[in-house]
Amino acid sequence: MKILITGALGHIGSGLIHSICPGQFDEVRLIDNLSTQRYASLFNLPKNINFNFIEGDILTLDLDKLFKGIDVVIHLAAITDATTSFDKKELVMKVNYRGTEKVILACLKNGCKLFYPSTTSVYGMKSPYAESKLKAERLLMYWSKKGLRFVVCRFGTIFGPSIGMRFHTAVNKFIWQAVHGEPITVWKTALNQKRPYLDLHDAIRAINFIIDKDLFNNEIYNVLTANYTVNDILKVIKKRLPVKVSFVTTKIMNQLSYEVSNEEFIKTGFKFRGDLDKQIDKTIKLFRGFDN
Repeated sequence: MKILITGALGHIGSGLIHSICPGQFDEVRLIDNLSTQRYASLFNLPKNINFNFIEGDILTLDLDKLFKGIDVVIHLAAITDATTSFDKKELVMKVNYRGTEKVILACLKNGCKLFYPSTTSVYGMKSPYAESKLKAERLLMYWSKKGLRFVVCRFGTIFGPSIGMRFHTAVNKFIWQAVHGEPITVWKTALNQKRPYLDLHDAIRAINFIIDKDLFNNEIYNVLTANYTVNDILKVIKKRLPVKVSFVTTKIMNQLSYEVSNEEFIKTGFKFRGDLDKQIDKTIKLFRGFDN
């Protein structure tokens, strides 16, 4: 089996490619435009695996050529920061929607199955990011009538370290601020509101599970480890570091608390094993130089 991963050097992608075992795939083709300069994601990749890296943007690359001979495309390339997406609406739609359209058409032409990670933000946050993901989901449904085989996983907010991780989402951002002795910035309305979160290990396991089970059934699944409040997360961090909280306002702040069910994905046979406490501990320990 040959797979191709777009956005391969990001938080999820870097964790995924570093988890691949020899013999798992015949070829692993990686695409990334290096816009966030995560070159380090290519350091110390597992040995005895046929990795091929292509630097380039999905909007300008010849995807028809690159997808030739590929069995499964894992389309991780996207602009994912919901808060800043308000300031770059056109770019977010261009990358997350038009880029996905290009990927879909290349998959159809080459007979590739497509894994598409959407977001649980479609349930609660009215942001250009969430809108672009929902619009892309509808596009996938349209092309399913033309023979496209895909699966959509609405991921919760990712937590847990990888070599290509960023720190703009809740858990990771809170850890970064606490480690540096900065006040943790929390939306005024969010302290006791629940949101869905996904352990990075569960995300990687879910992708591999879908490939192994050939679960490209044109369905949409909620994929999350658990629903937590900000308070739940802060309590775990407080066990290890002093925490000061600063309440702030944001364009996407005034949303209701909501929980998301992962039961449909569990029914496929997948078991979630994520652990918020362990992943927070692991991330904090990576900053040993600041942990005095």
